[in-house]
Amino acid sequence: MADANVPGQGPGDGLVGEPSRSILRSETWIVLALSLGASGLSALISFIGSVTKPGGLKDQAATLNGSHAPGRPWLDLAWQLFGIATALVPVVLVAHLLLRERAGGLRAIGFDRRRPGFDLSRGVALAAVIGGSGLLLYLGARAAGFNLTVVPEALPEVWWKIPVLIASAVQNAVLEEVIVVGYLLRRLGQLGWSPLAALAASSVLRGSYHLYQGIGGFVGNMVMGVLFVLLYRRWGRVGPLVAAHALIDIVAFVGYALLAGRVGWLPTP
Repeated sequence: MADANVPGQGPGDGLVGEPSRSILRSETWIVLALSLGASGLSALISFIGSVTKPGGLKDQAATLNGSHAPGRPWLDLAWQLFGIATALVPVVLVAHLLLRERAGGLRAIGFDRRRPGFDLSRGVALAAVIGGSGLLLYLGARAAGFNLTVVPEALPEVWWKIPVLIASAVQNAVLEEVIVVGYLLRRLGQLGWSPLAALAASSVLRGSYHLYQGIGGFVGNMVMGVLFVLLYRRWGRVGPLVAAHALIDIVAFVGYALLAGRVGWLPTP
């Protein structure tokens, strides 16, 4: 007869109580290795390549949304949708892990439909504050030679361009805020980290995977990370942060598509 106290042999799911610290630590490393931790390492390698390349950083470009199959729009669209969908797999993994510990899934970090008005209103206000200051910081850092020229999009002029840019912006927002704020802060708290140490880890991680843009991208996003952590602790929800981040990226991506080459203040390669 199966022993109910032996994992895998009882009538339930084999889990008794909350996961141990060692399991939580391993899970956190796995989630980061599959998502933004790996992106941080990739960005560091990219930055090293940029600073060791002849010429200044501002003479180099970092393209965020480029074509995967030039001249073949339907294949390009398939690759774009594939990339967006697979980038969200770590979010699904986080939802599974939070469900497994009976925390309510993504509801535990405030990513649900319980307070749409609250999330959207605060997201819009936050985007308005961060968007303008972020643009000024980028222009200043690039002028000082600390940043590459960021090219938010380099997609062909096809019918799906704007919808894909919007979907890409939403994907970025969901992935980053769920992983770097909601999930990471929850796990670091469970692992006994102090609030200050957890804030620093989340903010540095956010800055790290933007390092491919240059020092300006690193510092600007690290400061944004500090603000987002403080607001998350105040509101108890990542919903407003996802809304703000999505709006910021939508304006950046779509705005660049509409204005690049038409206004003198917007840098282009």
